[in-house]
Amino acid sequence: MGLIKALAGSVIGTALDTWKDYFVCDSLDNDTLMVKGTKRGYGGSGEVITNGSGIVVNEGQCALVVEEGNILEVAAEPGNYTFDSSLSPSIFDGGMEGLKASFKEAIERFKFGGEVNKSQRVYYVNTKEIMENRYGTATPIPFRVVFDKATGSEVEISVRCNGEFTFRIVDPVTFYQKVAGNKAARYEKEELLPIMKSEMLDALNPAFGKLSEQGIRYSELPLHTTELKEALTEALKTRWEENRGIAFDSITINSVTIPEADAEKIKNIQFAAVNRDKDMANATIVTATADAIRDAANNANGAGMGFMNVNMATNTGAQFLQQNNAPQTSGGGYCPFCGQPVPAGAKFCPSCGKQLQ
Repeated sequence: MGLIKALAGSVIGTALDTWKDYFVCDSLDNDTLMVKGTKRGYGGSGEVITNGSGIVVNEGQCALVVEEGNILEVAAEPGNYTFDSSLSPSIFDGGMEGLKASFKEAIERFKFGGEVNKSQRVYYVNTKEIMENRYGTATPIPFRVVFDKATGSEVEISVRCNGEFTFRIVDPVTFYQKVAGNKAARYEKEELLPIMKSEMLDALNPAFGKLSEQGIRYSELPLHTTELKEALTEALKTRWEENRGIAFDSITINSVTIPEADAEKIKNIQFAAVNRDKDMANATIVTATADAIRDAANNANGAGMGFMNVNMATNTGAQFLQQNNAPQTSGGGYCPFCGQPVPAGAKFCPSCGKQLQ
């Protein structure tokens, strides 16, 4: 058994007039991953491919000739083919990487004879990019934010995101054998999509980890979908490509959100990091004092009471300025939980009380 390429191109044309029977598949939509080919002509049972029958393959399709669930022929190049039962097994891979190896394995598993005495069918696999697959994180995904590369200081936050992803079938033989082979007529993507979404969301954990190692901020994630695609492709290679013949193709991120508590945590850390600089810390105190004086003038209990509070705040600020401008000794740092200064050798944060060591 084998296929002979009769005519290049995706248009059926006049070649159909020379065939007694031929198999064809209309354009496969975005929701259909595989469908049984339609037999047309003057032949008998649709379960038998008569010698000399034609098989038409259009763009974005791969035709599989199957006997009793075993793949005999593969045609992934668009064109018109003639089925010849006297030939050896044939494959037109259309440049699909890995398809020849999986076809060879399929043939080794099934040693067939030249007589047609079993049920035979032609299945068409959709090889176009499958789009409009929406996802959303049901639970938050951990994301590390590095706020000081010099010391390796970091804080972990929870990220939620949603968007769309695309995929394509790159090895129709593996897809048929391990996913869709139990379907007699049609295999829709909705049958596979739930588990694919679950596995993709699991893979987002290590993918986000790789992005955080590059110092990418969570708010910048929609700008780094190329890096995210590469990380997801690597994480899903075994589960999708090797086990199902499916490759992750692209991803878009519509929105990224974090809890309000995490946003406040980052804000405190950023404020503490800015005030490591003496001049910035002094400027913060001066600005706060000026704001306090302005508010005191508008104090509802009288300016006298307001300025009494200003004096107290000013004295506290003066002490801070004096300490801040004094020669600094080595050591110390900032709390990874609340972002406040921590003395050198401290085991607990003096501000939030959490254990540091």
